[in-house]
Parts: sequence; structure tokens; C-alpha cells
Amino acid sequence: MKKYLLIALSLGFAFIAFTAFQQAKPTAKNAPIYQAIKNYSPYYIDKRFGGLQILSKSDEAFKEKPNNMEVFHRLDTLEKNWGKEHMKVINNELLIFNKSGAQIAKLPIETQEDSNFVHNFYGI
Repeated sequence: MKKYLLIALSLGFAFIAFTAFQQAKPTAKNAPIYQAIKNYSPYYIDKRFGGLQILSKSDEAFKEKPNNMEVFHRLDTLEKNWGKEHMKVINNELLIFNKSGAQIAKLPIETQEDSNFVHNFYGI
């Protein structure tokens, strides 16, 4: 009986660890246009000895320290909200604007994968 209990506990902990890993995985961002958009996004992850934190390039006072399971989901949420406010798609071109509404970049949407990513991830 003790032998089966040890096996059952081991399988239970392995299942819980796998489930936690799956929940903490970030959204897949393998579209080529994301690398170009990331240069203009104000949010980035700072890796410190105490853990991961989200900082902003434009606001030095902005600092969030979500737990390790939520950090990538929180970064995705911040980037999506920023994208909805600061990006527009016009004639297969992605226009990026700053806080004051001035255009700072124009990125061509060359592939259907890029178009789907911008539509699905940023909602524009």
C-alpha cells in the first residue's frame, strides 16, 4: 500500500507542476512584425535577483512586480492596452503613435501572418 501511495503522490505533484507550467506560459508571439513593434512598446521585463518586474521606458515611476505565474500575462495585457491606444492599421500599414498623437513609425504589414497577429493580439 505504501508503494502505491508514493507513486500516486509523485504523479499528483507532477500533474500539478505541469498544469502550473502550462498556465504560466506566455502567448506565442512568433510573427515577424512583433519584433518591430516591441521596439516602440514602452513596457519591458527587468530581471532582478528578487524576481521579474515590469517597467516602463516612458514612466520611471511605473513598476509592477506580479508573481512569476502572472508576469507574462500581465505584460501581454499592458502591451495589448498600449497597442489599442497607440496603433492603427491603414492600407496594410501599421501606424504607431506616441502619447501626444504624433506618428512615430510606419510598419508595413507584409504577410497574412503579420495581419492575423496584429488583429488577434492587439485587437486592431
